[in-house]
Amino acid sequence: MKKLLSTALLLTSTHLMADVQVGEQVYKANCAICHTVNGGRALGPDFNLVSYTKTAEQIAQYAKDPYSLYKEFGYSANAMPTLPLEDQEFKDVADYISSLQPFKKWMIKKKPAKKMIVQSEDNNESNETKVVVTTEIINDVDKNESLKTKG
Repeated sequence: MKKLLSTALLLTSTHLMADVQVGEQVYKANCAICHTVNGGRALGPDFNLVSYTKTAEQIAQYAKDPYSLYKEFGYSANAMPTLPLEDQEFKDVADYISSLQPFKKWMIKKKPAKKMIVQSEDNNESNETKVVVTTEIINDVDKNESLKTKG
């Protein structure tokens, strides 16, 4: 039973890797003329940047029909041609593009809002105000304030 499970897992992982490898070949044959994968200048956006903000499903959908989805992707116009690829090739190249960037924009954890007590000068009333400031900014302000009081 263990051997069967190991074999199934190996075949599944090999199949997933094959999709990315096939996708890289699809990229080289159809996309590399307009898109880079590690920076550089090209007509289209670098696929590392695309991979950071889009899912593999969104990438495949856009590659299949760029004319109807360019505004959804944030572009003001579309220069990408419709590619004569099979559905599986679109999925493979999307998997390849998605694999370029292991860290995705949606993985960023948002910092919780901080509460700060603000006193008005004219009537000394306390009002709670929710202030959305990152900790780094607060730390910088604290450092600057301590430098002012020391100096």
